[in-house]
Amino acid sequence: MSDDRLIVAMDVPNVLEGLELANTLGDSVSFYKIGLGMLTGGGLALANELKQEHGKRIFLDMKFFDIGATVEAAVRGVAQFDLDFLTVHGDPHVVRAAREGAGGSNMKILAVTILTSLDRDDLDASCIKAGNVADLVQERAGIALSNGADGVIASPQEAALIRALPEAEGKLIVTPGVRPAGAALGDQKRVMTPAQAIANGADHVVVGRPIWQAANPKAAAQSILAELASPQAKTPNH
Repeated sequence: MSDDRLIVAMDVPNVLEGLELANTLGDSVSFYKIGLGMLTGGGLALANELKQEHGKRIFLDMKFFDIGATVEAAVRGVAQFDLDFLTVHGDPHVVRAAREGAGGSNMKILAVTILTSLDRDDLDASCIKAGNVADLVQERAGIALSNGADGVIASPQEAALIRALPEAEGKLIVTPGVRPAGAALGDQKRVMTPAQAIANGADHVVVGRPIWQAANPKAAAQSILAELASPQAKTPNH
């Protein structure tokens, strides 16, 4: 089975294309992220099929945000499908409600700090308090972890800061915004290579377009896996 530190973002339009991608990647990839973009294209059905019939690990990237009772109910509904990771926004009331909804399931609740597509100008436009983005991410991560999150989503540029937090001991750091050297950035603004992200303290890296848009997706995935196994990715991680 593949190194599950690589999570492939299955940002394709529907179940058929998702299954085609999974078949193309085969045993080289063991962990997939399915997000909102796939939701109306049968994303939950795909998640269940990949988990139950193909033995894959699944990260359901829903980024839930609502009043506590609604978040708790939504997470409880997802928890019945035996998936591995679920994202919610890192606001304390959301994290606490998600933790309640997950109950005794094995599903990990991951808190979103600040989206990797955002920079300080974007935060200003949204009336988010002043401060360096990295400092705000670290602060939000600490708050989310102290309120019961099993881990956080953060850019690889902030992974080392989060890993240094006392609250982060034994917790997961999952990093989108990862691009192999030479790959297009797309809509990401705070990026690093897969090896850099792992060396900074990330447990998992999420890569989408550089794999599924490649002429040879399996070769692209294998190249990233080789990078994760390289000395450049070594870290004194927990």
